[in-house]
Amino acid sequence: MSTKMTSSVRRHSDHFEPQDTDPHEQRRLRGQLEQIDYAAYVANKELIGHTLTGLDAASLQKLAVLTAGARAKWGAEALRLAHSGSPVTPDQVARLTAARTAFDELAEVYEALRRMVERGYVVLK
Repeated sequence: MSTKMTSSVRRHSDHFEPQDTDPHEQRRLRGQLEQIDYAAYVANKELIGHTLTGLDAASLQKLAVLTAGARAKWGAEALRLAHSGSPVTPDQVARLTAARTAFDELAEVYEALRRMVERGYVVLK
């Protein structure tokens, strides 16, 4: 299983890689896997395309600004804690965790939407 680093998250690829040395069997299996991948592509294009009909560059820009703001808030909260000179309380850790979680979620959805456009699942207006 290979590991791919995307932003701050590690994703594991669990795609099957045939070990059979018979070239005909490998070709047959690759053909089946391509059919499965194509079915997933068609399902994604249809469902995502119908759900995200209003996606445009301005929406993605607003999401990028929102994500940048969440990153800045997370960093500012950490610096505020560092400059306080006091031990960190559980409430402060919870606030810092909430800020990081917000940033992580927004960054992930931004990347996911970008991939959806890149793969042709949705077309920008």
